[in-house]
Amino acid sequence: MTSPSNRLSQAGISLPPVAAPVGSYVQARTHGSLVYVTGQLAFVGGDIPWTGRVGDEVTVGQGVEAARAAALNSLAAASDEVGGLDNLSGVLEVTGFIAATPGFEGLSTVLNGASDLFPLVFGEAGRHVRSNVGVAWLPLGSPVEICVTYQKRHDDKG
Repeated sequence: MTSPSNRLSQAGISLPPVAAPVGSYVQARTHGSLVYVTGQLAFVGGDIPWTGRVGDEVTVGQGVEAARAAALNSLAAASDEVGGLDNLSGVLEVTGFIAATPGFEGLSTVLNGASDLFPLVFGEAGRHVRSNVGVAWLPLGSPVEICVTYQKRHDDKG
């Protein structure tokens, strides 16, 4: 069976550094076998390359890329929390917040940028439940913010 880190590497993708919190919170927290990652913005190389609302300043394609970037940031935070990507076994839930213009109906398309990444990393265990939420604005002008709950790999030692 191919490990999550090997799948990511085979896809030519590397995890970004864990983003520093922009407020009074931690990036990830583990409770039992669940790893909760705080809302991740669309940082790429320390900046958010697309700012504003999808359907206005940000195109749908840029929104998809922003969602993928936020997903990579989430993976990095979860990986850091559990001591490596291979200590995660899959994704349970994704909640995506998309800053969009009133009446924008492509929320699901934008969030697919994140959702399509997780099966690439975890195979079938990357398929998840999710919610799309359209909002007026997000922190730092990010067009997307995602919250993810991961399943931690079980330790065979008991």
